[in-house]
Amino acid sequence: MTVSEILLAPYDYDFHEDPYPYYQRLRDEAPLYRNDELGFWALSRHQDVLTGFRNSTTLSNKFGVSLDPASRGPHASKTMSFLAMDDPAHLRLRTLVSKGFTPRRIRELEPRVTEIAVRHLDTMLEKAAGGEAVDYVDEFAGKLPMDVISELMGVPEADRTQVRAWADGVMHRDEGVTDVPPAAVEASLNLIVYYQGMVAERRKTLTDDLTSALLEAEINGDRLTDDEILGFMFLMVIAGNETTTKLLANAAFWGHRNPDQLGPVYGDLSLVAPWVEETLRYDTSSQILARTVAGELTLYDTVIPDGDIVLLLPGSAHRDERVFDAPDDFVIGRDIGSKLMSFGSGAHFCLGAHLARMEARVALTEMFTRIRGYEVDEDKAVRVHSSNVRGFAHLPIDVKVR
Repeated sequence: MTVSEILLAPYDYDFHEDPYPYYQRLRDEAPLYRNDELGFWALSRHQDVLTGFRNSTTLSNKFGVSLDPASRGPHASKTMSFLAMDDPAHLRLRTLVSKGFTPRRIRELEPRVTEIAVRHLDTMLEKAAGGEAVDYVDEFAGKLPMDVISELMGVPEADRTQVRAWADGVMHRDEGVTDVPPAAVEASLNLIVYYQGMVAERRKTLTDDLTSALLEAEINGDRLTDDEILGFMFLMVIAGNETTTKLLANAAFWGHRNPDQLGPVYGDLSLVAPWVEETLRYDTSSQILARTVAGELTLYDTVIPDGDIVLLLPGSAHRDERVFDAPDDFVIGRDIGSKLMSFGSGAHFCLGAHLARMEARVALTEMFTRIRGYEVDEDKAVRVHSSNVRGFAHLPIDVKVR
């Protein structure tokens, strides 16, 4: 097979089922790959992806980070906030947002995250104890992250189920759909209208939630506008909700597939954090991120023209044997460190990385204090079909409760 026949087809269901053999061929045979049909370039080797993330001047974010046509363009920052901006606009907005979204606020949230996790776990394990097979995504992994974001922002508990449903609607794609469907547009509008109401309420009466903190954030008289706050809240829903749901389900799936690695975790819960890290490396939620060439870029003796789309593939980078020993083996506790790119690298490093890690650690620790084993029903597991994230829509499991 010639290089021109290697396909990186981000919308193809076969690719979603297992992208890793495709990545291997890209790294070996076409480290700079061109897809004429969809009009993009792709970088698959660890060093190239890392350099790409860190080159935020030539590889611009301002048209968004998704390949989906409706998510791309000069208005991308309306829903993707500073993720779809370059400096200085990116730095200004990120710095202001950071005033509210502090590591301390995340630390103080941990007891509430634990309570929310325990509540969803109790419901799931009650069903399991009655001999029912339970859907780990429906009952737990799909509920917790959005509820945590709602807790952080100050969404009343009574509204959280509805907010979660809208958030799911924003992300859903049927097979073969390469653009944002009308149902997702409607769900997005519903969410934005809801958050507008919240912001208006906080303008009248501040509380101690993140929404109020964003309204109060100020640097030398500079403050966030309502539109900027809404853009960030929407980014949290898209970037903070879905990726963490996928992380939790991917951890459960690969733990099940590697019982020799998972076994020790039951007896030593300090292994949960390295289990999360290895999941982030082995099968990261965010597989593909788009950038737009600003100016001109020369790679592998090829000039990539101004305005072209370059895809960075952290999912491939994490399986690069140039950087990791036996990268296709799932090994809890391996040395990963700064080689991980699940949260990007450089100027756009994910502001929510510490929140995602804390949530995953709390969720899996609480689960493992309550169970003595579980089995995934692989025949009934359903993958999510998305051009940029990887994980499960449904993950049925049989659980043995302690």
